[in-house]
Amino acid sequence: MGEFVVAVDGPAGSGKSSVCKEVARRLGFSYLDTGAGYRAFTLHALRNPDRQLEELMASYDYEISMDPDNPWVRLGGADITSEIRSDEVAGAVSNYARLPEVRALQHGDSRSRIAASQPGVVAEGRDITTVVAPEADVRVLLTASEEVRMRRRGLDGGEDPSNVAVRDASDSKVSEFMTPADGVALIDTTDLDFEQSVSALLDLIAKVRHG
Repeated sequence: MGEFVVAVDGPAGSGKSSVCKEVARRLGFSYLDTGAGYRAFTLHALRNPDRQLEELMASYDYEISMDPDNPWVRLGGADITSEIRSDEVAGAVSNYARLPEVRALQHGDSRSRIAASQPGVVAEGRDITTVVAPEADVRVLLTASEEVRMRRRGLDGGEDPSNVAVRDASDSKVSEFMTPADGVALIDTTDLDFEQSVSALLDLIAKVRHG
C-alpha cells in the first residue's frame, strides 16, 4: 500500500468525490476516483456492443490522472473525462459494475495505483473500505440522506438524479456501502455543507496521523 492511505466509501451524491478531491489537494496527496474506472469500462462496452465480455476486458485501455488539480480519464489514449459523466453511461454503469469479472479487474487496478502512491492517497469509491483497501490507515463511509443525494446530483449537472436511487438499489446487491463495516468511521453529510464535510474528513485523518 501507499505511505498513507485514506479510503472513502459511499453512495452516489454523498459528496465523496468533491470532498475527497479537496482533501487530497490540501494534504498534497494523490486522488483516485475508482468509480471512473467503472464508467470508463461502461463507455468502452457501449462503444463496442458486439464484443463479448472477455474481448472487452482484453481491449480495455484505460488511464486516469491522480492529480487532484488536473483530473482526467482516457480510453485508448483519447480524453473521455466529460463523456463518462453522461446520463447514458450513468444509466448503464451498474450493468457492468455488478459483474464479478469487471469488479475483479477494477479492484486489481485500484490496488496497484494505491500501492504506487506517494506520499499518500485519498481513494474513493464503493468497495474501497472493505475489499480494495481494507488495511487503509483511515477508512470512512461518507453518506447522506437519499433526498439530499438526489438533490446534489441534480444540482451538479452530472446526471439525472433519478439514477441515484436506481444505482443504489442495484449496487447494494454486490457492494455494502450504506452502513459502515467494522472499523470504518461514518460521516453523514446530510446537514453539512462542503467545507464542513471537508473539515470532518481532515479531522479524522489528523487524529490518525498525529495521534
